[in-house]
Amino acid sequence: MEGIEIIDFQPEGYKPLVDYESWRVAVLKFCDDLLIENVKTMQKHLYTDEVFVLVQGHCTLFLAGEGDKPGKITAVHMEPHKIYNIKKGTWHNHIMDTDGEVVIVENRDTCDDNSPILPLGKNQLVELANAAK
Repeated sequence: MEGIEIIDFQPEGYKPLVDYESWRVAVLKFCDDLLIENVKTMQKHLYTDEVFVLVQGHCTLFLAGEGDKPGKITAVHMEPHKIYNIKKGTWHNHIMDTDGEVVIVENRDTCDDNSPILPLGKNQLVELANAAK
């Protein structure tokens, strides 16, 4: 049909679906990397906010400040159909249950080169696990 593009979502993981001019829409579905025991890092985006919308299941966002390295970790348990805009420069990560599905909107040029990832220390991993409860 002319004038519309219909795209199926993948079974798991992160997948960019639409890139247009300066923005991207992606879908994130559960994969083993999103289990609490596998989250060992925090990431921040230097040039873009990142918008999350929970479509189904459960997803928890973890925030850890805006400094040179992740700070105190707090958790935000997402609610379906609400917009969660993580501001540029904010350290973050997330966990998801097996039914989880999130739509992500960000700048299309978001990549590892402009999104540093740092490992969490032992105390921060404990803090992350406690915040997830």
